[in-house]
Amino acid sequence: MTTPDVTVTVIVYNDAARLPRAVASLRAQTHENIEIVISDDHSTDDTPEVARRLAAQDSRVRYLRLPENSGGCSAPRNRAIDIARAPYLMFLDSDDELPPRAVESLLAAHREREVDFTMGAVRRVRVDNGRRTTWMPHLVRERRTLDGIAADPRLLFEHLSTSKMYARAFLDRHHLRFPEGIHYEDQLFSAQAYGLARAFTIIPEPVYTWYIEPYADQSSASISNQRHKISNVADRVHVQRLIDAFLVESGQPELREDKDFKFLKHDFRMYAGDLPYRDDAWLAEFAEIMNPYLDTLAEGAYARLPRPERVVLELLREGDLDGVRLAARGLGHPVAPREVTADAGGTPYWGGSVPATGRGRRELDLTDLELETRPFSTAFFRHEITGLRPGPGAALTLTVRTYDPGLRLPVGPQRAGLLLSPGRRRLTVPFRLDPVRPGVFEGRVQLDLTRARLPLQGFEGVRHPQVRLQQQGLAHSGLLLAPLAFPALTARVESGGAAHRITVEPEGRNPGRLQIRWQPVGVTARVLRPVVRRIDRPRMRNAFRLVTSALK
Repeated sequence: MTTPDVTVTVIVYNDAARLPRAVASLRAQTHENIEIVISDDHSTDDTPEVARRLAAQDSRVRYLRLPENSGGCSAPRNRAIDIARAPYLMFLDSDDELPPRAVESLLAAHREREVDFTMGAVRRVRVDNGRRTTWMPHLVRERRTLDGIAADPRLLFEHLSTSKMYARAFLDRHHLRFPEGIHYEDQLFSAQAYGLARAFTIIPEPVYTWYIEPYADQSSASISNQRHKISNVADRVHVQRLIDAFLVESGQPELREDKDFKFLKHDFRMYAGDLPYRDDAWLAEFAEIMNPYLDTLAEGAYARLPRPERVVLELLREGDLDGVRLAARGLGHPVAPREVTADAGGTPYWGGSVPATGRGRRELDLTDLELETRPFSTAFFRHEITGLRPGPGAALTLTVRTYDPGLRLPVGPQRAGLLLSPGRRRLTVPFRLDPVRPGVFEGRVQLDLTRARLPLQGFEGVRHPQVRLQQQGLAHSGLLLAPLAFPALTARVESGGAAHRITVEPEGRNPGRLQIRWQPVGVTARVLRPVVRRIDRPRMRNAFRLVTSALK
C-alpha cells in the first residue's frame, strides 16, 4: 500500500448522525493521499455500522473500535496514533469538519520548512443561528514561523489540538501523547507541544470548522459546556496544575505569568458569567476548589485583567458570595456597582466599605473606571428591575431602579426612556426617575408591547429593552437587568395586523437582561412570512428598484 502523507483521526462516541459529515469533509480534501482513521470509543448506538459502511466506501478509511469506553478524547486519539501510517498527524472530532484545503495548506507549510507542527485558523459556527467567527483571530492573522512559544506566549490561548498538523517524529521523540483519564486534555497536550517544539509555523488559512452548540441540553453538552458541574471546575483546575508542573520541569517558569493570565482571562471567565445563577452551596464549593489555585497565580496576571473581572475574582477570594453575584452581572458591559465607597484620599472602592487588606484595596480600586469623568455616553450606570407587574394583554408595569455611583446625573427627577426595537422602527416609552438618595433613582414605566410597530410579515426573534438617559444634549443607553428568576409571561397579540405570541422572561445567562421574544403565529406565520421571504431577495429587490425608477 502507498504510504499516506497524512493520517487524520476522527474520534467518535455515539455520534452516528454526524460522523458521515466529518468523514465526507476528509474525503473531499484537495490533498487526496491521506489515511482516515475512525477511532470509536466503544459507541453503543449505530456508530459501528455507520463507520464500517464508510470504510467500505473508501479504501483510505480505517475503523478502530476500543474494547471499552474510556470516557474521554485521549484514549481514542492515542490508539489511533499507535496504528497511524503517515509521517504527519491531524485530529478531528466527529461533530466538526475540515475545510477542503486544510490538509493541503498545513502540509505545504511543513514542506516549506521543517517544523514540529503547523497550525491555522479555526472557524467557529454557531449551530443555533449560523453565525461564523474566527477563533483567536489576532493569533493567526499572518503567516509566520516561531522558534518556540517564548516568541509569542499569547498562543497559549490557542489550546486546541485539532487546529494543528503534527510531525509524527516530534510526538515520538518526546513521547508526547494525550493524557488519559482526565478532561481538558487538549490544554495540557497543547501546552506541552508548545513548550517542546523547537519551531512551528502558523498560517492564516482556515484549517478547522468547529460547530458550537452553546445551549445544548446539559446531558449531551460538550465538556466545556458542562460548567454547571462542580466536577468540571475541579477537572479544569487539575489540568492547570499539571501545566504548571510541566513548565517547571521543562525549565520554562518564565511562561507562568502568561499562562496564568490565559487561565484568568479564558478559563475562569467562562465560569464567571454563570455565577449570578448559582446557589450558595454551589458557589461555596466553587470557591473551595478555585481559591487555593487563585492564590498561586502571578500578581502580574491579575494586573492585566479589566477591572470588573478583578473585582469578581477578589470578591470570590474574600468569600463574599452575594457580592460575586452582583459584580458578575456586569462583566463585558458598562454596568456600575450599586455602591462605591471612597477613602480619606478620595480613592473609590467597590462596595459599601473601604477594603481592610492591601490586596483588597489593590483589586477593588475603581479609579481606572473613571466613574466621575468618562464621557457621558460611555458612563457607568446600573438599571435594575425591582418590580414587574403584568397588566391586561401584553402590558407590563416595571419598577426600575437606577444606580449612579459616579454622581453623573443632577439632583432631582430625571427624564428617561425605555427603548425597544423588535423591527426596524424603535419604540420609545418615556418615564421619570425620581431620586431615592444621592446616586440612586427609581421610577415606573408602563410598557404596552402591542404598541411596538412590527413589519407586515411580523417579527421573529429576541430583543432586550434598554434604558436611555440624557444629560446636556448627550445620550446614554444601558442594559436593563431583570430579576434573576420570575415566571415567563406569555400573551397572544395583534400589532399592525400581524399576530404574535410574545414571551417576557429573564435572560437566564450572562448579565441577565429582561428578554422579550416574538414568535409569529396564525396567518402571519403560515402565509405572510413565506411570501415576503420569497419577495425579499436581492434579485426581486433589484427588479423592484428598476420598475420604480422607470415609473418616476
